[in-house]
Amino acid sequence: MKLMRYILVFIVILLFFPGNGLARNFAIDSVRIEGNRHIERTVIQEVLQASPGGQVDEKVINEDLAAIFKLGKFSDVLAEVVIESGLSVLVYRVVERPLVRKVELVGNDEIDTKTLQDLIKVQTPQFYNPRTVFETIETMKDAYVEKGHYAAEIEPDLQVDAKNEATLILRIKEGERVLIDSLRFEGNSVFSDKELRKAIQTKKRWIFSFMTDRGAYNEELLQNDLEIISDMYFNKGYVKVKVKQPNVTIVEDGAYLDILIEVVEGDPYSVKSVDIQGDLIAEKSTLMELNRLMLKEGFSRERLRESMLALNDYYADRGYAYVNIVPITEMDDAEKTITIIYNIEKGVEVYIGRVQIRGNTTTIDKVIRREVTLTEGALYSSSALKESRRRINNLGFFEEVNLNTQAGEQKEVMDIDIDVKGKPTGSFTLGMGYSTVDKFVVQGSVAQQNFLGRGLNMNLSGSLGGTSTTYRFGILNPYFLDTKISLGFDLYKTEREWNDYTEQKTGGDIKFGTPIMPNVRSFFIYRYEQRTITDVSILASSFLRSQEGDSTLSSILASLIRDTLDYRPDPSAGGRSELSLEFAGVGGTEKFARMFLDHRHFFKGPWSTVLSAHGNIGYIQQVAGEPIPVSERIYLGGIRTVRGFKTREVGPRVFRTNDVTDPVTGAVTSSSSDYEYTGGDKSAYFNLEYLFPLVKEAGVKGLFFFDTGNAWSEEENYFESMRYSAGAGIRWQSPMGPLRFEWGYNLDPLVDERQSVFEFSIGNFF
Repeated sequence: MKLMRYILVFIVILLFFPGNGLARNFAIDSVRIEGNRHIERTVIQEVLQASPGGQVDEKVINEDLAAIFKLGKFSDVLAEVVIESGLSVLVYRVVERPLVRKVELVGNDEIDTKTLQDLIKVQTPQFYNPRTVFETIETMKDAYVEKGHYAAEIEPDLQVDAKNEATLILRIKEGERVLIDSLRFEGNSVFSDKELRKAIQTKKRWIFSFMTDRGAYNEELLQNDLEIISDMYFNKGYVKVKVKQPNVTIVEDGAYLDILIEVVEGDPYSVKSVDIQGDLIAEKSTLMELNRLMLKEGFSRERLRESMLALNDYYADRGYAYVNIVPITEMDDAEKTITIIYNIEKGVEVYIGRVQIRGNTTTIDKVIRREVTLTEGALYSSSALKESRRRINNLGFFEEVNLNTQAGEQKEVMDIDIDVKGKPTGSFTLGMGYSTVDKFVVQGSVAQQNFLGRGLNMNLSGSLGGTSTTYRFGILNPYFLDTKISLGFDLYKTEREWNDYTEQKTGGDIKFGTPIMPNVRSFFIYRYEQRTITDVSILASSFLRSQEGDSTLSSILASLIRDTLDYRPDPSAGGRSELSLEFAGVGGTEKFARMFLDHRHFFKGPWSTVLSAHGNIGYIQQVAGEPIPVSERIYLGGIRTVRGFKTREVGPRVFRTNDVTDPVTGAVTSSSSDYEYTGGDKSAYFNLEYLFPLVKEAGVKGLFFFDTGNAWSEEENYFESMRYSAGAGIRWQSPMGPLRFEWGYNLDPLVDERQSVFEFSIGNFF
C-alpha cells in the first residue's frame, strides 16, 4: 500500500514537472488537506514540512506522508500536486479510520462480561487500530485458555455508520472446555507420582471442575511447576536433575488433555565439607552454628538458602545492611559430593538516618514512632525492622503498612520510609438483633480504637435484651504520659436473667500495665463490684439459695502476657500466652483465689489457610472457708469455650425434680425434672481450628473445629470425663465488626443435652 502511494506521487510529479529530475526542487504556492472529518486540520498541519511558498521535493513529501500515518488515525494517505488558476497546490488526501464509540461483547458465557471488559485495550472514543484490536483478542484468548477453552475464537466486527463512527463487536465462540484428564510422570523413582502431583499447582479435573478452575491448563503455571519439581530434587541432593518440557496432548477427540512430564533424576550428592571465609565478625564456630547443612547427608538447596538467610540476618542485625554472602560450591562427580564455602563480604556498618512517616492522615506521628524499635542513629537491624512492621500492623489502625529502606546521603547511613494507609478504627451502631444467648437485643455503641488519633481505646455501649441489660464505658491509654505504661478504666452496670436466678452488677475497674521484655507485658487490674442476686428458683439447690441477696467484690488481678501474633485482628502466625492470678478479699464480702493459664498458637498453611491450636486451664479455690460466689464459678460451653453445648452447660450438674400436689388431697398431680448446672472449681478445654478463605476480598472465612474440655468440682480430677464436639462455621470481618456463625455437634450427648447447637456473636474472634 505504501509503495503504491509513493509510485503515485512519483507519477504525479513527472506529469506536472516533465523533464525535471526528482532531486530538483520546485515551488508550491499552497498546501491543502482534504478528507478529514474528526481530526482538526491543524493537528495534521503541525506534522508537515511542506509549506506554502516554499520549495518541495519527493523526500519532503514522503516524510510528510510518513508523519501523517504515524498519527495512527488514518487508513490511507496520498499526495497530489494540482494546478488551480495557475497556482501549484500540494494536496494531502486522507482517509480517516472509523471512530470507535462503543465496544460490545457477544457470545461469552464462561467468562463474565465485566472480566472481559477489563481486558479490552481499545479505549472509547478512539480511532480504530487493528493492532490494538489484535492485542485485545489475544489477551482474551489467553483468559479462555486459563479456563480450559483452547479452541476459543474471537472475531472483530466493525459496524460503521454514515458519520464514520463505529461500534466494535467482538463475537466470541468459546468452544468446549478442555480439561486435564491425565497428569503423568516418567523417570521418577525418588518421588512417587502422587507426591509430585500433590506438590505442583497444576491439577487434574475433578467432579466439581464445572464450578471451579481445577483441571484448566495454564502454561505459565505449568512452567512454574517444573521449577517446583526441580527444587524438590535439589532438596534431596539430586543436583543434576533435569525436568524436561511437558508433552501436552489433546485426547479423546479434543475433549481432554494428557500431560506427560519426564524426569531425569541423576545421582544424589552428599555434603563433603562446609566452611566460612571472608569478613568474620564472630568466631567461626559461632557462625558455623547457623549452618543447616549436615556433613555426609544429602545436599539440600533449601537448607543452603536457610543457612545463607541465617548468616545474612546475623550480620544485618549487627549493622551490616549490605552484607553479601556467596556460596562457593565444588562438586566431585566421582565421589558424588559437594564442598560448600560461604564467602562473606560484610560491607560497611550502617546506621539509621531519617525515619519518615507518610499516609497517617488521622494518627499522629508519635503513635507510630513509638512502635518502631529502630531509632535514628542506632545500628541497622533487619530483625528490628521486621518487628517494627509487626508492631505497627498490630495497632489495627491501618490497611497497609510498608517499611522501605533507602541509602542516605552517606553510604554508612540508611533512611527508613514508613508508608501507611489508614482504615476506619471507629464504629457507631444502633439497632436490633438476635443473640443465641440474650435472644432479642436492642443495642447501641460507640467505639474508637484510635480515639483522637492518639491510640486511645475508647468504648461506650449499651444493650437491652430479652434476658440481659448492659451499660459500659471504658478507655485505655497504652502509652500513658508517653511512657510504656498502660493505664485505663471501665465502668459498667449489668442485669442478666439466668435459668434459676437474676443477677445485677454495678462496678468498675482500673487497669495498669507495663512491659517486662520484648513482646511480654504485665497487667494489674483492681475490680470493685456491688452485686445483687434475686428471683432464685424454688427448685434451686441450697447452695444457690444461700447466694441470694447483696454482696460486694473487691479483687486484684495480676497477669503476664506474651504476644508474638503477626496481625492481632486476624492472625495467621505466632502465638499469645497469658497467665493470670486473681485474689478477691481486699475488702468486700466475696473471697476466693483464681488462676488461669491460656495459650493460643497459629500456623500458616498452604493457600492462605491457618491452623489454630488453643488451650486453657483454670482453677478457683475458697479463701478463709468462704464459699465461692455462684457467678465466679467456672462454667464452660458456648461459642467462647466448648462449642456444640449450650452456654454454661458443660460441667458439674445436679438432677432435681419438682412435684405438684393437690392442696386438698395431697396427691401428686404432676411431676417434672431437669438439671441445675452448679459450675466447677477447675476446668480445662482445648480448641483446634482449621480456617480457610471463602471470599478473600470480603474477609469471609470458613472453618472446621474440634473442641474438648470440661469443668470439675473440687473432689474430681483434671481431665476426667472430657466432653467432645466438632463442627464448622463462618467468620466475617464485616463493617459492623467481626461476626462468627458456628454450628457445633455434640459427640457424646448426655441425658437432656441437645445433639447440636448453632451460635453467633459480634466481637473479637478470640
